[in-house]
Amino acid sequence: MPITRALLSVSDKTGLAEFAAALHALGVELLSTGGTAKALRASGLPVIDVSEYTGAPELFDGRLKTLHPKIHGGLLQRRDDPEHVAQGKSHAIPPIDLVVVNLYPFEETIAKADVTLEEAIENIDIGGPSMLRSAAKNHASVTVIVDPADYPRVIEEMTAHKGNTTKGFREQLAVKVFLRTSQYDAAITNYLGQCRSGTCSNFSLSLPLEQELRYGDNPHQKCALYGDFRKYFTKIQGKELSYTNIIDIESAADLILDFVRPTVAILKHTNPCGVGQDDDDLRLAWQKAFETDRQAPFGGVIVCNRPLTIDLARVISEIFTDVIIAPEFSADARALLQKKKNLRLMKMNDAYLVEKKSAVVRSCPGGIMVMDRDHSALGLDNLESRVVTKRPPTQDEMRAMRFGWRIVKHVKSNAIVYTNSDRTLGIGAGQMSRVDSSRIAVWKAREAGLDLKGSIVASDAMFPFADGLQSAIDAGATACIQPGGSIRDEEVIAAADAAGMAMIFTGFRHFRH
Repeated sequence: MPITRALLSVSDKTGLAEFAAALHALGVELLSTGGTAKALRASGLPVIDVSEYTGAPELFDGRLKTLHPKIHGGLLQRRDDPEHVAQGKSHAIPPIDLVVVNLYPFEETIAKADVTLEEAIENIDIGGPSMLRSAAKNHASVTVIVDPADYPRVIEEMTAHKGNTTKGFREQLAVKVFLRTSQYDAAITNYLGQCRSGTCSNFSLSLPLEQELRYGDNPHQKCALYGDFRKYFTKIQGKELSYTNIIDIESAADLILDFVRPTVAILKHTNPCGVGQDDDDLRLAWQKAFETDRQAPFGGVIVCNRPLTIDLARVISEIFTDVIIAPEFSADARALLQKKKNLRLMKMNDAYLVEKKSAVVRSCPGGIMVMDRDHSALGLDNLESRVVTKRPPTQDEMRAMRFGWRIVKHVKSNAIVYTNSDRTLGIGAGQMSRVDSSRIAVWKAREAGLDLKGSIVASDAMFPFADGLQSAIDAGATACIQPGGSIRDEEVIAAADAAGMAMIFTGFRHFRH
């Protein structure tokens, strides 16, 4: 039987008028509520208000409008059960064959910095999820749409199948409904739990499959991506992504967001191996980053915080790179880079720049851990008041400290970074001893032919002993920025004073495991 009656009640009206017009052209009667009905009438479409259809007015500021037997009976009655059909007729409850609902914008509401609890609660949809679940339960007979992207597919199905949709298609739509309502309930659960106690007493997570990934850490490990990754990054070209690509992309994007000046960074296995800045020429910023380590970038990730130009594309194209990330790619840069068919070009979308980043979720035996994301480089305010040595840093050293501190937080612990004010000079990452990280950074600088005299050294956590700082002094560093907090801080400060080094304690550490 063709679809004869549809109920439309949406907050997101994208594509609604066109879809409803197509339904009307196919002879479908339109029922609607509130703002949706108003929008349909404004488009010149005939529509019956739900309150008129049910004979019951909308009550309590619109909180009660679709929770009515004539609505849910129309959705839940089985068309293949004679008793259901007879009950529907005897109680004047005709079938509703198609439902279009997208929910109150609860997630968008709670994402606002100044949202109140009352505002959040008012954006908890009740009738919408109820209609969706009723329709999805009875998807043997009812077509249910929760995603505006499915409008064209529904019209195509109806056109191809004499005004109805196929059972397999309805089942696909029903699965999307139950996924969406579970996500919606999870968002409410997480928000209200956190609102009341400061830490969620329960944590729920329900995400759609976005794509199968090429593999996990290794080719023998299967991996899949869930969620809405494409909202934040758009792949312009290149091979399919793998688990390590996704991890690298996130690490590179998070690093570049810590910088305002034109910046280019090169990363390998989530660690920066070179970062450079230049106000006038992004190609020069690249050169500064690349000169830190000319070997590690092979097969790495390159990220910049300005549109990638043809000049930069030319020099990047000379080395093998796995992923390039930028807010935009000029047309001629894309034309050049597209010659490398396997190279992944990733556009960082505006959503990643402006939206609050989600928590870090990590599996553990028996469950998961949920951690606040380390958003920004802490301890850079009022640096002058954080000096702990006899000699304060010069203005050049202060600029270099700010630059180095923003980088060291993105290096795996134990992390040591030598920089000047616009480029990295040596990076030591992930060693069991901070002294070893410093030695590696010094060695890498020497291998690159870079002089550490007059540089600053940044450490993601405290120097537990003076020997770590002494190795930096011996390498030529004249200033140090570190969290402080060791029981031997006085020994470390004394070593700095003895060498005439300026040192700042930020009071914050930035471990990265």
